[in-house]
Amino acid sequence: MGLYSFYRISKPSTEKVPAEKVAQRYKSLRSRTFWGATIAYSLYYVCRMTLSVVKQPMIDEGLFTAGQLGIIGSSLLIVYAVGKFLNGFIADYCNIRKFMATGLVLSAAVNLILGVFGLLNWTRGFSSGFIFVIFAIFWGLNGWAQSMGAPPGIINLSRWFPLSRRGTYYSIFSATPYVGKFLSFIITGVVVEAIGWRYGFVFSALGGLIGALVIVFFVSDTPESRGLPSVQELSGEQPKKEDVMPTRDLQKIVFRHPGLWIIAISSAFIYITQYAVSGWGVLFLQKAKDFSLPKATQIIAFSEAFGVLGTVLAGWLSDRVFGSDRVKPVLLSGIVGLLSLASFLFLGGGYVLNIFFVSLFSLSIGVLYCIVAGLMALDIVPRKATGAALGIVGFSSYIAAGIQDIVSGYLIQGNISGQAISTASYDFTPVSFFWLAAFLLSFILPLAEWKHMKVKIE
Repeated sequence: MGLYSFYRISKPSTEKVPAEKVAQRYKSLRSRTFWGATIAYSLYYVCRMTLSVVKQPMIDEGLFTAGQLGIIGSSLLIVYAVGKFLNGFIADYCNIRKFMATGLVLSAAVNLILGVFGLLNWTRGFSSGFIFVIFAIFWGLNGWAQSMGAPPGIINLSRWFPLSRRGTYYSIFSATPYVGKFLSFIITGVVVEAIGWRYGFVFSALGGLIGALVIVFFVSDTPESRGLPSVQELSGEQPKKEDVMPTRDLQKIVFRHPGLWIIAISSAFIYITQYAVSGWGVLFLQKAKDFSLPKATQIIAFSEAFGVLGTVLAGWLSDRVFGSDRVKPVLLSGIVGLLSLASFLFLGGGYVLNIFFVSLFSLSIGVLYCIVAGLMALDIVPRKATGAALGIVGFSSYIAAGIQDIVSGYLIQGNISGQAISTASYDFTPVSFFWLAAFLLSFILPLAEWKHMKVKIE
């Protein structure tokens, strides 16, 4: 059996579920598939965040410098951006259960190899340069494995859920990265503190393997592969021309359609602002508002917590409150987010007030992230081209996040006065306007063009 035969999308089952059991069987398999993919994707993040947990022990041991660890970390991000683009297109043709499980097994294998590499003390037998290259290569490979998680995880929503229910479930799935980060920082952190950084990689590998087993035993590829009618028939949606068109033709149409590229650019601006606050917020609070390091980190920590709430709230707002209308929650959260970000950047205030500003901003950007970067893309493209659409959006988003870091750094560096860096005066005005402009464009672009963005199949 070749790779194509093994990974291709499942054929409809010859054994059909009796009509009287279809509804119950559909709900059961849909629930198992959704929660299986959701739990597994949170464990993808356990395998992704290991390096963030073990940096300090590695520096203390003299294995790497902070600069080297930064390069190793960036190898995952760059490869991930490319991989998410390509694997988005590939996943549309694939059995999502096998594809998603393979990525998690590969990610677990990378973590295990690096952990064993340390446990066998091979780090003492090679030059520091060689060890650095090994870690950079393998962590880059982990980026590719990680890019096999999101596309099939989101494609399961298109294959199993009608449009009217997609928003709620997508928002829950979108919150899984925060769960994975929590597990990694808390549990992996305890392991590393107790028995060393090497076991941090081993523990993460174990989490990845558990996630792969969850996928194998809980996730189903399509309703048809389990003897059920298609989701269109199950939900009463009218058949469309696109449902019988080849996936390759639909992907070509989607790739050329300007509507999806508007979504991709809008998502890029969301990531610019999101990563700006999380990456530079602590320094901003220290230098622009004179907060201590502990208080500055506590304020930004609320960003993560309220980001989860905003992401989960987005689907409920869109589906239940606004009747699957994506425009109204985007406009509402956009205005609230812009005002709260401007207040955070240009107003003073104490500890509690700044927590309020950043929490409101994070709540708003969580809604934008879920709807603009996800639901709008899902809504405007055919089901069979979901992976391709999200691959394009993901690629532009992560590339933008990386560019943001460089631009923000130079804007801040270029506006420092004083001889000693520890006592230097920082002018954050230029970079603040850069962040605000990015946030404004993130919701203005899709709102202005939403009526014209639906991909038309001629």
